[in-house]
Amino acid sequence: MLIHNDLYLSDIDHVILNQKSWSDLDQKSFLVVGASGMIGTFLVDVLMRRNVTANAHIHVFAMGRNETHLIQRFSQYENSSYFHLVVGDVTKPLTTALQTDYVINAASNTHPRAYASDPIGTIMTNLMGTEQILKHAVRHRPQRILFLSSVEIYGENRGDVDQFDENYSGYINPNTLRAGYPEGKRVSEALCQAYIESYNLNIVIPRLSRVFGPSMKLNDSKASSQFILKAVHKENIVLKSQGTQYYSYSYVGDVVSALLFLLVNGQKGEAYNIANSNLNLHLKDFANELATMFGKKVVYDLPDDIEAAGYSKVTKALLDTKKINDLGWTAPFDRARSLQHTVEILRSELNKN
Repeated sequence: MLIHNDLYLSDIDHVILNQKSWSDLDQKSFLVVGASGMIGTFLVDVLMRRNVTANAHIHVFAMGRNETHLIQRFSQYENSSYFHLVVGDVTKPLTTALQTDYVINAASNTHPRAYASDPIGTIMTNLMGTEQILKHAVRHRPQRILFLSSVEIYGENRGDVDQFDENYSGYINPNTLRAGYPEGKRVSEALCQAYIESYNLNIVIPRLSRVFGPSMKLNDSKASSQFILKAVHKENIVLKSQGTQYYSYSYVGDVVSALLFLLVNGQKGEAYNIANSNLNLHLKDFANELATMFGKKVVYDLPDDIEAAGYSKVTKALLDTKKINDLGWTAPFDRARSLQHTVEILRSELNKN
């Protein structure tokens, strides 16, 4: 889905205005792997918008497996000499002609139904995809690589902390179908460290909270995404549990702001938690806030077996963001704007079709 309206552009511009280090990013080239996903799409749009507003001469290489999907997402850039479509499977070797200053690995299955219906792909996109990107980086020596990891690498809270800092390690049962996603992220982080040691690659690892935003895919089965889609369609919000889970969330604009910040300010080999502290919410409060905002109510319904198999069993996962905050980053979007803009932008775009 192509997104182009004033609310969306206002959020893109807000990220650009809050980024203080454009002098280090302008006139650079970026490879965004997983470009048609929620985070990749927003990042590409920010970089291309920067070209329009500041004549920044940024070259963007948007990589994904599905050419049709890429074209649909980014058709507005087809005549730009700064935009380049790259069709390819990240689990296979990247073309040797592809050389960029920055590489952002955002390729991953990121929602519960995919974890359950494509468990092998969930693991191997992380592991083999990361390996191919790192092999490519050894040949071409980009200035910096970001591997997008997840809050899920922390596992279940052992009850000994309120928030996870970057040194925390909780419990994950690896002998389950659902473990493929967090374990895939964990081993990919370890692979990054191995390549740093062996080849002196400049890698930084953002660990993302649960993310939402208007660039989400419409088949996203995360609970928060389903809540948003119900609000978009002016329907009651369906909650498939008691909603006592307590999570950190981020608006996609917050995440992209943090990624740009870390490209310049992150320390090689370090991991950084990314979350918006104003979006630490119980699942039922996330649902109720959307329902209240758009004049609907919350109803309860149990998931089917396939969907339930992909759900996280973690009941509390709050991220401590002190490490990146101490470097100078704070989330630029408030809670109300994040939720309202997500629904209103999606509703506007769907009404065009």
